[in-house]
Amino acid sequence: MPKEVLYMPQLITNRVRTSRREMLKGLTAAGSQIAIGLPPLVSMFNAHGTAYAAPAAKGTGTPIESRFVLWFNGNGIPEKYWIPAEEGSDYAATPCLAPLAPFRNDVHVLSGVDNAASKGQGNGHTNSMSGLMTCTMFTGRGPSGPSIDHVLASRFGGDSRFRSLQIGVSQESFGESMQRNMSWSGYERALPPEMIPHRLFDRLFGEREEGWINRKRSILDAVRGDATLLRARLPKDDQTRVDEHLSGIRDLERAIAALPPEYRKVEAPDFDGDMKDWPRIAKLQSDLLVKAFATRQTRVASYMLTKCQGLSRFPWLGYTSARHHDYTHAVGKAPGADAVEGQRVMRDICRWHVEEFAYLVAKLKSVPEGDGSVFDHTLLAFVHEHAEANPHKNSGLAMLVAGGLPKLARGRHTRVTGTVGDVYLTLADDVLGAGLGKFPTATRRVSELVA
Repeated sequence: MPKEVLYMPQLITNRVRTSRREMLKGLTAAGSQIAIGLPPLVSMFNAHGTAYAAPAAKGTGTPIESRFVLWFNGNGIPEKYWIPAEEGSDYAATPCLAPLAPFRNDVHVLSGVDNAASKGQGNGHTNSMSGLMTCTMFTGRGPSGPSIDHVLASRFGGDSRFRSLQIGVSQESFGESMQRNMSWSGYERALPPEMIPHRLFDRLFGEREEGWINRKRSILDAVRGDATLLRARLPKDDQTRVDEHLSGIRDLERAIAALPPEYRKVEAPDFDGDMKDWPRIAKLQSDLLVKAFATRQTRVASYMLTKCQGLSRFPWLGYTSARHHDYTHAVGKAPGADAVEGQRVMRDICRWHVEEFAYLVAKLKSVPEGDGSVFDHTLLAFVHEHAEANPHKNSGLAMLVAGGLPKLARGRHTRVTGTVGDVYLTLADDVLGAGLGKFPTATRRVSELVA
C-alpha cells in the first residue's frame, strides 16, 4: 500500500549529511545528565529518505528501524458494538471503532482469535491476562513466561537507550500483580508500567534538576547553548524540525506542570473507584512515547490504558454510578442498569479506549521520518483480556493491528482461525522480521495479516 504523504521535501543530493550518532547524542547540558534527543532530521537520511545516510564510501546506509507497541485495555468489550458484521475492506465501522475512521486504511481489525493459554487456575481475569500477554498459563501469582513485548525487546531493543518502556495511565491498584501489570520479563517477574507523566518525562530527558522540580524554568534552558550551535549548522528545513521538537517538549512541560499535585504520585484509590481525569494523562503519556520513538530512545513499548479487571469510573463520559468492571456484567452489578443499558455504557467506554489509541496513531503519523513518518516504521497491536466481557469469554477475541510497515496487510476486517500466539508470531516474524521462530500456543501463521 503506497504512503499517503511524502515527507521528504525534495530529492536532495548535495546537502551535508548529519550522522545518526549526532541524533543519538542529542543536545546535552555541560556538567549535567540532562539530554534532549533529536528528532529525525532530513539531513540524517539518504537522498531518497529510505535509510540513514552512510558515511562517504561506506555503502548504502542503515535501514530505518521498526518499532512495536503493545496496547492494552481491561475488562473486555461488547461484541455487537465493537466487531464489524462484514469482513473485508468494505466493512461498516461499529460505534466502538468510529474514532479510527481517519485511519481506516492503516488498521487491520481481527476477530475470532483464541486465547488458548487462558485455561486453568485464576479468577477469569488473571488467567486471561496471563494467556493474552505471554501465551502461557497463570501460575497463581503471574505468568509462566515473558510477554511478547519483552521477547521482542530482547531481540532488537539492545541498540536503544531503553530496551523497552512500560507505560501506564490508570493508577488503580486493585487485585494482584497479574491485574496491575501487562509486561513480564519471565516467570512471575513483572515490569510495572510508569503511570506518572512527571517521572516518564524525567526518565526520557534526564535527571531532575532544581528548576524542573519546582517548575520555575524549562529543562530546555540547560541545553539552549548546545541547541543554538546545532541550529547554525543545519539547513532551514532541519532547523524547523528542531524548533518544532523543542517547542513540543516545552508544551509537555507546561501540561505536566499544570497537573494537580495529587497527579505526581500513585495513591491507593478509593474502593468506590478512581475518579482522576485519565484522558488528560493518556494524551501526555502518548506524547511522551512518541518523543521516545522519534529520538530513538526505545523501539519497544507497552501501554496499559486501563487495568485488568479495572475499577475506574468515567466522569468524563458521565458514568460515575458504577465502576468499569461493574458495567461488564449483565445483571446486579451496575446500580439501576440492566443488561441492555450496561452494554451501552460499555460501548461508550470502549469507544473512549479507541479514541486514545487513535490519538497515538495520529501523533505517530505527525512526526516525519525519512520518506514517511514514524508511524510508517511502527507496528501496534491493541488487545483486551476478554472478548464478550460478561461471561469472561476467551474465544473469538477482537484485536486491532495498525502501522505502516510494508509487510502488514491493512484496511480490512478479518475473522481468523488461530490463537493469540499465532497472531504474535506472525507479526513478529513475518511483519517485523524478528526471527523468533516459535512462541507459546503458536502452531500456524495468520497469513491474512501479511501483505
